[in-house]
Amino acid sequence: MKEIFCKLLVIGAGPGGYVCAIKAGQLGIDTVIVEEGRPGGTCLTIGCIPSKALIHAAETFDKARALSAGENALGIRVEGASIDLSKTMAWKDAIVGRLTGGVSGLLQKARVKIVHGRARFRDGKTVEVETETGLQVIRAETIVIATGSDPVELPALPFGGKVISSTEALSLTELPKRLVVVGGGYIGLELGTAFARMGSEVTVVEATSQILPLYDADLVKPVLRRLGERGIKVLTDARAVGLSDTGEALVVETAEGRRELPADRILVAVGRRPRTTGSGLEELDLDRIGSFLQVDDRCHTSMRGVYAIGDVTGEPMLAHRAMAQGEMVAEIVAGRKRAWDKRCIPAICFTDPEIVSAGLLPEEARSHGFDVKIGQFPFTANGRAMTVEDEDGFVRVVARADSHAVLGLQAVGAGVSEFASTFAIAIEMGARLEDIAATIHAHPTRGEALQEAALKALGHALHI
Repeated sequence: MKEIFCKLLVIGAGPGGYVCAIKAGQLGIDTVIVEEGRPGGTCLTIGCIPSKALIHAAETFDKARALSAGENALGIRVEGASIDLSKTMAWKDAIVGRLTGGVSGLLQKARVKIVHGRARFRDGKTVEVETETGLQVIRAETIVIATGSDPVELPALPFGGKVISSTEALSLTELPKRLVVVGGGYIGLELGTAFARMGSEVTVVEATSQILPLYDADLVKPVLRRLGERGIKVLTDARAVGLSDTGEALVVETAEGRRELPADRILVAVGRRPRTTGSGLEELDLDRIGSFLQVDDRCHTSMRGVYAIGDVTGEPMLAHRAMAQGEMVAEIVAGRKRAWDKRCIPAICFTDPEIVSAGLLPEEARSHGFDVKIGQFPFTANGRAMTVEDEDGFVRVVARADSHAVLGLQAVGAGVSEFASTFAIAIEMGARLEDIAATIHAHPTRGEALQEAALKALGHALHI
């Protein structure tokens, strides 16, 4: 049996774990990272990156198919569009391979020791890892738990056969003729829309009264309209009961009664749960909030010398949140004074059209006791949106009525995911409406809508 002694042990090489390890290595900390699969975690290998690759391929094919359908305003004609899904998946896998290889290289460059295998706690300072060459014991002064999350499985629809999670959906080599998506959150809608663009007949089943229930109706409306235009059926206030007697359909309960939805594949995307079982965490008796590990503003758990970051600590389950936490913890271990004090964490839905939000939504701001000013500018009045033939959506700013300090920024429209950094910087730096309105925005760009939204909130919009 081999033993390794180190100052910092990171368990899990997802976005939070690998960033923590790289930063620690850069700061001169003797660091070991343990990962059972490829570095990059869910986001890089079976989540964010592969799903966005598939979304891009689907969008490209959809445009080609539209151009081959007949006359269009641009005067472009394409003969016969088709898609080979197996080749698309191979292209996606190549991108994942490049990025996971890049992470491995960065870990090595930072002089981080990588141990491949599944870690199991012996105690708060020791883990054992079953590797290909035998049992490896690692003893560390400080441990960071970054084990990530897994898709939630419904008791009535266990994964297997035609019932799949997002992981399997991102590896399909044949296009399902009929796809039923259980869950109208961002994962279900992103993948459901992608498959619809490639030719699948898609139905979305959502248990609440609105798809994307974390957003307000104004942001969701353009997405819902586009789903209808694409022929995607949406059932809200509907509960998945299980498979039909023949196994060829999904049974759902609606206000009108039960109905069967024929399906070749059923994608269950109802959320994710922390990955805490099978690693001996139950032996540590760490404080929890529900199933998540409880942490303070330094990501410290209830046990001395044990930190937790990323999905295992709860919502929002976002890769960039995990990365920021990982970098912070590495600096804390290095002796620097750091704490988690973020005004906003931007969130994006890569739906059609996209949604981006940073800070507070209007009702959230009001619930915090703020009187607010709201400015909203539509892309129908934006020259760049017109020239790319996609005028759906708007940019919205939410600010305090007294000081004009910006509390929240949202947008829905084509390509608005790229607004995320601008929105976050504005809120983090304490921008006021006057700051955004007085900033020169390049013309012609979609970003001009942000300036116009601020001007409108101040009562003197120029272009509407």
